[in-house]
Amino acid sequence: MSKYFNPRLASLEAYTPGEQPRDRTYIKLNTNESPYPPSRGVRKALDRQRIDALRLYCDPNATLLKEELAKLYDKKPSEVFVSNGSDDILNFAFLAFGADGILFPDISYGFYEVFANLHGLSYEKVSLKKDFTIDVDDYCKQNKMVVIANPNAPTGLALPVKKIEKLLKANPGHVVLIDEAYVDFGGESCADLVEKYPNLLCVQTFSKSRSMAGARLGFAIGSQELIADLEKIKYSTNPYNVNALTQAAGVAAVQENGYYMRNCRRIIKSRNYTKKELEKLGFEVLPSKANFLFAKTDKVGGRELYLLLKEKGILVRHFQKERIKDFNRITIGSQKEMEAFIDAVKEILGESL
Repeated sequence: MSKYFNPRLASLEAYTPGEQPRDRTYIKLNTNESPYPPSRGVRKALDRQRIDALRLYCDPNATLLKEELAKLYDKKPSEVFVSNGSDDILNFAFLAFGADGILFPDISYGFYEVFANLHGLSYEKVSLKKDFTIDVDDYCKQNKMVVIANPNAPTGLALPVKKIEKLLKANPGHVVLIDEAYVDFGGESCADLVEKYPNLLCVQTFSKSRSMAGARLGFAIGSQELIADLEKIKYSTNPYNVNALTQAAGVAAVQENGYYMRNCRRIIKSRNYTKKELEKLGFEVLPSKANFLFAKTDKVGGRELYLLLKEKGILVRHFQKERIKDFNRITIGSQKEMEAFIDAVKEILGESL
């Protein structure tokens, strides 16, 4: 750290992304990417003409992309915000709406705490229940911004929309941000509640269900007033934060939404297979509504299993936090990858194949 670094940020603990090793070929089940490629339309959208046009600035309003998303979710374009990944939107939202403090679960997406600290915002991490579920009563009438990942990460557990609505009713004076990064894998989106609750901000991403993690594209749905607030932050930092190629790919992906939803169903099927196989081996597996499983076994420690799998060329995500250190988060890959994962676990546990 240089002597010029802002002393207020000196103690900031940065977010740690999932590892991306290059030393060998791995089955990557650690960063919740899709095992399936983007649709044909996305590939066609990145044509020579569009590449030649990179000498020009992109549309800062992402007009076509907003229009397509608005049609898909039956909203007005003014109720849609797009940005450079959903992390970008979370960052803007914390800055815009977190002045009175923020509530979020103690076991959830690690970036929430980072963003709060980055902007010098007060926050409270609310403990999950013993079964890792969220008690919405803990977030009611607290006079603070509420941030809930639904389904939650890394547990994969989801709240029904009626529980989200309870939060919205109980916190009319503050924004309730629902991070729906994994909602397409079996959760319930609350996007339809936007017209009814002006304090709702629903955030999604193209990284998981739409096979575009490398493109960096996210979007939010909310009241025109909330979206205008986010636009003000965006235009005060980087108006061109979604590049032309990503915008074109995003438009094509939304137009071919059926392809991605079919892939989600394939992933759900592989998730169910993996859960059953792990349970046969004596694992405790939480009932996930995401594209990953959260699992542990008494037969081998969480970190030890993670390291042994890595030796066999399979990456999963391990967290050191005390309450979840025995668990590993396992991204659902293709069916073939999940069968290879199960075979590797059996070898590690000394089971016969």
